[in-house]
Amino acid sequence: MKSTRSIRIITSLSIGVVILASVSWLGLGHISGKIARISVFAGLEDRPEKTSKALNYLLVGSDTREGLNKEELKALRVGSTATAAGGRSDTMLLVHISKDRDKAYLVSFPRDSLVTIPAHTSTNGKTEIPARQNKLNAAFSFGGAPLLIETIEGETNLKIDHYIEISFAGFAGIVNALGGIEVCTKVDIDDPKSHLILSAGTHTLDGIEALKYVRTRDFDGRGDIGRMQRQQQFMGSVLKKATSTGVLLNPIKIANFINAAISTIKMDENLSKEDLLSLAKQMRGLSSGNVRTLTVPLSSANGRVAGIGSVVIWDETLSAELWNRIRDDAALVDEVTPSPSASTTTSAKPEIIDKFKTRTAAENPCGEIK
Repeated sequence: MKSTRSIRIITSLSIGVVILASVSWLGLGHISGKIARISVFAGLEDRPEKTSKALNYLLVGSDTREGLNKEELKALRVGSTATAAGGRSDTMLLVHISKDRDKAYLVSFPRDSLVTIPAHTSTNGKTEIPARQNKLNAAFSFGGAPLLIETIEGETNLKIDHYIEISFAGFAGIVNALGGIEVCTKVDIDDPKSHLILSAGTHTLDGIEALKYVRTRDFDGRGDIGRMQRQQQFMGSVLKKATSTGVLLNPIKIANFINAAISTIKMDENLSKEDLLSLAKQMRGLSSGNVRTLTVPLSSANGRVAGIGSVVIWDETLSAELWNRIRDDAALVDEVTPSPSASTTTSAKPEIIDKFKTRTAAENPCGEIK
């Protein structure tokens, strides 16, 4: 059982795309120099091979309280940096950007996914820990970003090209810089852990309320699965807001956005300013309709393993197919043309097969309120 202090936060491609696509407006060298760097790839060996020029980012949300003022801490009802030292991550997101930079996939990793954590040195640096099964978020706790990357690469056979980490303060500031984000809920929300209270309907959330929304998990009995779905819906809303209000074409809005994020974002040591500039130029044409969000296919959301406890178990067949498609930069949704027959014509629409249950960022994240 998680305590109320174990806060979870998601970082989305919506945020990553806007950051990456806007840095060139403000002077890339100046901005890139302010971004905190973190060494995540040094020492990693026997990594997966690349089969295309597509890019794979690992986006991680840190629950460190650094950067939040007293009023914000009070509004969130969380402890200070002193009472919650360091940062934890219970939510991780794989962002796949196509080789042509015109499509993207966002894959949520459940924090309790049952995985094999590779052999590593203990946190005190004195003991060699053998490879063993555990929950995915344990990899981050035991070895930070490097061990998390090594674990995910071992489970997916996908090479992680870059790593981005955003804190509470960065997330709240980004939402505020965009003027708030609209969300909608079909039911009333009264979550005792996140302290979010929303009536059924549409609401525009500021940074602090948005933090409550993306960590809400205890009001409907769906736990982390429901939480991840709401987080994915929130991503779509952020991306639509960013593109619809012309953020990418407005230097003033971009300046506000970058200033909100720059002090709290961390990037890997290999992400150069040339990489950022090139990606920014390539991705300006990326639309929300070409962004698909999904969760790793699951065979059980309520598994249990002796010595580990409650776990989430991936669907072995579907997850393997998903990783193969992403590795080869292939489509996740298939279109099957109906075979000719007496009852069909050449104008018949192709059948859409979406076995991974994806959602586009352009879709209404709430649908009709009932």
